[in-house]
Amino acid sequence: MARKLAVGIVFGVLVLGAASLVSSGAQAPKKNPPADVPAHHTAPPAAPLPNVLDPAQFSDVITKNSYAMAAKVKNVLFQQPCYCFCDHNDGHHSLFDCFVTAHASTCNICKMEAIFAYEQTRKGETAAAIRREIIRGDWKSIDPQKYTTLKDIR
Repeated sequence: MARKLAVGIVFGVLVLGAASLVSSGAQAPKKNPPADVPAHHTAPPAAPLPNVLDPAQFSDVITKNSYAMAAKVKNVLFQQPCYCFCDHNDGHHSLFDCFVTAHASTCNICKMEAIFAYEQTRKGETAAAIRREIIRGDWKSIDPQKYTTLKDIR
């Protein structure tokens, strides 16, 4: 009889524990949360964009090159997300915003994405195609060592 009582108590505790988990909203962890695509525009700007910062004000050559390239593809950068997630931290609306401030000068992600966008634009890619490639992570293929000498950006 004592054994039946002990089994009944253990069973009751298990049932109550399971019920409390269900009522508290506990859920199994999600395996793969959806990718968080940073803020960006899906169309060209309606008005002329301001200039990016002057590359000459920077001493680092990669930074100079990336700002010079950004100046050439402002409308493309306006339509690109920035995977340093500066939209969350700095209120940026696209990769372009990183280059109208000194933000990109201290962020390798911004620089590599801008160099990628510039190179793809020179190959004839559209802003939408470049955006798909940036979201896919293709910008990570940029070799920063190729940009350690000052480039003639056209």
